[in-house]
Amino acid sequence: MGPVFSGSVMVSMSVTRQAEIANFTGGEAAGITQQGNPYIFRTSFTQATAMPKIARYIKDKVKAKTVDIIFVNNDFGKGGRDLIIKSLQENGVKVGADVSTESGQIDFSSAVIKVKQSSSDAVFVYTNEEEAARVLRELKKQGYNKPVIGETVLTSQKVIELAGEFADGAIAHVGLTADAPQASVKKFDAAYQKEYKTRTDHNGLKGYTGMYIIKAVTEKIGKFDSKAFAAAMKNVSLSAKTNPGILLDVSFDANGDLDRESYMTKVVGKKQVVTDILPPVNKK
Repeated sequence: MGPVFSGSVMVSMSVTRQAEIANFTGGEAAGITQQGNPYIFRTSFTQATAMPKIARYIKDKVKAKTVDIIFVNNDFGKGGRDLIIKSLQENGVKVGADVSTESGQIDFSSAVIKVKQSSSDAVFVYTNEEEAARVLRELKKQGYNKPVIGETVLTSQKVIELAGEFADGAIAHVGLTADAPQASVKKFDAAYQKEYKTRTDHNGLKGYTGMYIIKAVTEKIGKFDSKAFAAAMKNVSLSAKTNPGILLDVSFDANGDLDRESYMTKVVGKKQVVTDILPPVNKK
């Protein structure tokens, strides 16, 4: 299980592949599952699945004609930046300021100045958690009043905790959230809070559902066999009714990428609120 960072799993998955051990990752970089590794599987959406959903939302709901981008200059950030640009352009949305930032960056004043000076209708923020909180703080500090949109990280529990009231108004597409309206997720959220006295973020949900996916597929093949398990994961579909631990119906393709319902969320009063439920890609 893991890592959750794309840059890390890009390196480590060669070891699990050589050992012929199934490797579940929360990393979202599209390249993870584009290398023909038969033992790598996601617990999150690939950027190639998520970005078209976000682009359609920006076009249809936000009605933005031009969007600025602030991204982190690593495997995760560059992959997301390339795919959101492609998806926006395919939806007729232009890209304005294209701002690269660094992992661990503290000062985002110059990045935000570039966005403020742009005439775009919104900004898409794609960084790691601590940096995302700093971007949100700087945007509010400089009086930015246009839509701030992201993917998964931007409205995550950790970012909300770090950014506080500065996170209010942020919008993001998320594959998993403890605020999802489904009864299965609500039950999990209540049990988690009772046990740990806090709320989980998307990574906690990824790990939990990942373990129950492993359980379901292992029971399906009827034995502990890493090669047979990896083979059975290809194009498998699992029902939450039959396997409650997976929380939501899920399917995997031949590359190890998953498909299921996802959500558009907005931070309101320092809380993540689900505003839209988006269907699986194969059920448009």
